[in-house]
Amino acid sequence: MKKVKEGAGAAPARQPERVEWFQPLQEDPGQDRTQEQDRARGRFCRAAQTFSNLIGPPCREMITMLTKGTAKPDTMLTQSLASAPSMDFFGERVVSRRDEVPAFVRKMHQSLSSNTPPDDRLFIDILRLTDIHPADVVFTLLRCAPSCDRAAATMWKTIASSGMTVEKVLPKLLCVMEDWPLHSTSTSDGDKTDVFALAATRVIWEILRLPWCPEPLVKYSPPLLVHLLFQVFISTKQMSEEVNAFWRGCREKRGLPANPNRFAGQTVKALLRRLRCLHLVMAMERKHGWDTLLNADTHHYAVGLLAREMRRASSPLCSPVALCLLGLLIREKPRWELPAMAFLVEVLDCLDMTDCGENILEILSRHLQSECKERHRLALRGLVVLSKDPVMAKRMCSLSESLVELLQDADAEVVGMALPMFMNMLQNKDILISRPTAPKLAEALQPLFDSDNSHVQVLSIRLFRKVMELVVAEGKKPLERYVIQSLLPLFLHWHEEKQGLAEASREALLSAAKFLKRRDLNQLLKTEQPLKFSERLLEKDKRRVAEYLHQALPYLESPQEPLREATLKFIGIAGGYLRGQPEELQIICEALQAMRKDNCPSYTSVMVQALFDQRAAVLNSSSASRQAVSLEKHQIPLNRRPPGDQRKPSGAPGTYAEPN
Repeated sequence: MKKVKEGAGAAPARQPERVEWFQPLQEDPGQDRTQEQDRARGRFCRAAQTFSNLIGPPCREMITMLTKGTAKPDTMLTQSLASAPSMDFFGERVVSRRDEVPAFVRKMHQSLSSNTPPDDRLFIDILRLTDIHPADVVFTLLRCAPSCDRAAATMWKTIASSGMTVEKVLPKLLCVMEDWPLHSTSTSDGDKTDVFALAATRVIWEILRLPWCPEPLVKYSPPLLVHLLFQVFISTKQMSEEVNAFWRGCREKRGLPANPNRFAGQTVKALLRRLRCLHLVMAMERKHGWDTLLNADTHHYAVGLLAREMRRASSPLCSPVALCLLGLLIREKPRWELPAMAFLVEVLDCLDMTDCGENILEILSRHLQSECKERHRLALRGLVVLSKDPVMAKRMCSLSESLVELLQDADAEVVGMALPMFMNMLQNKDILISRPTAPKLAEALQPLFDSDNSHVQVLSIRLFRKVMELVVAEGKKPLERYVIQSLLPLFLHWHEEKQGLAEASREALLSAAKFLKRRDLNQLLKTEQPLKFSERLLEKDKRRVAEYLHQALPYLESPQEPLREATLKFIGIAGGYLRGQPEELQIICEALQAMRKDNCPSYTSVMVQALFDQRAAVLNSSSASRQAVSLEKHQIPLNRRPPGDQRKPSGAPGTYAEPN
């Protein structure tokens, strides 16, 4: 009493720390516990109290949550996984030989499957055994409980409660998931029974349903996502009777979706949610990506959509997932190629080309030769991305021959991707065009000047200009022929109504004049004198007048008035150089005959009528020699206008100044 009185004013002595986070189980007034349930409840609480003295605060919170529940032994058994401590704390119960591990795992499963409450240390043994022999535990448990029944789910969740242990288990599960439909392996007891890939997916599903996220799950999430997406595809495309029978058993016992591809898709969404990528899940939902993923014909579109959404959100998953896919694609006989390519192409710019650029180039160049239209297109898209990297652009020069062939493809979209790829490559100052490549490239580009796609027209003309500027010295002579052939098309496109195309044509003409060392043409282009350009071009190269005329004829059918007008002016000038060539004159007149049907009261129509009338007069003369002379004498004035048109010629091609 004296000591108590003396210490009344002092602070109370610190009591030993008690575990306040254990709460007594609540009594259920509507249910009386049996004596066996009371013993089970007490045993579980004693085990939890023991674990609490050995583990850290995070696990204590889980134990608090799990011990607040019902007093039923079966419920406590299912929820007690979180109270399992780390393997480092227990070392007293180990099987004597490794080949005894599978039998011990089966015995654990049987014990948990029975109605008898398990021994307190059973969960510790599960962790301890898995930590030492992960492969034997994983494969044995997948064999004895492939559908992941209640007892197996408890064992897997117990394993997942230890980060150190689950890190050893996840690689084994990924190996099983990768092999469809069965994974061949053997355990230490000699059992070689195959394991269903879907059995491993069932385990991942159970782990993802835990109220916490094991840290190793984040580490292994890239390959896990890849394998799950693969399972969505392969279970949609091919399902053997054996797999169907297995899945029917899973559905009956666990209430899972009717189709395994839908279950794999749900697991993908669960993984993304666990990784806090809810925005990806919602974006795919808005764009109907999840439904598209379940269709074998559109699966690769959905995978590409997922990659684009990841890229847009700057997800840290982009690069590691792409590297996983790269590992799949470099195999000798890769599977799931098209979807893997669809994802890889979308996130190529996230990768470090220093480490993996060579492998990527090898894969893309292989698929560039594929007969599959989609693979071919994806490979080309990937090469466009690679061409922006200076180092990769130099490596791509080895593909120049096959890349030039792309410019001759009938698909305008393919050509539209090939052109910027070449432009990107030639932006590199270290790259010059070789002697054999320059004429092939120039020949492939010239038909594109007249493409129906104006974007293709502009790019092809700009690329042609690059070819003239970057060809090596010894390659200029073989290229000269194609430069001369380009003069008239470029001159006529200079009169285009679209400003971008007209400007690109003029710049290419300047480069062509410089390449051919034609200072006279260069000066006329700089001062914008198109009529004198035509006269000088024909005057200096009279041998090619007929060739030029044949080139000009298709432009008479152009829907653009300035282009048709420029063509007729050129034909009018060239007609004077066709003396003694009645065949050529006849071809021109036939083309003009077709243009007489044009009822448009334009300047072009007036010029056609005048040329046709002059040709009719020539045909009435007595000799072929006099035909050419007569045409030259009566050649229409180039400044003639329709009746009533008082405009004066301006400097720019195809335009007229209004009278004062």
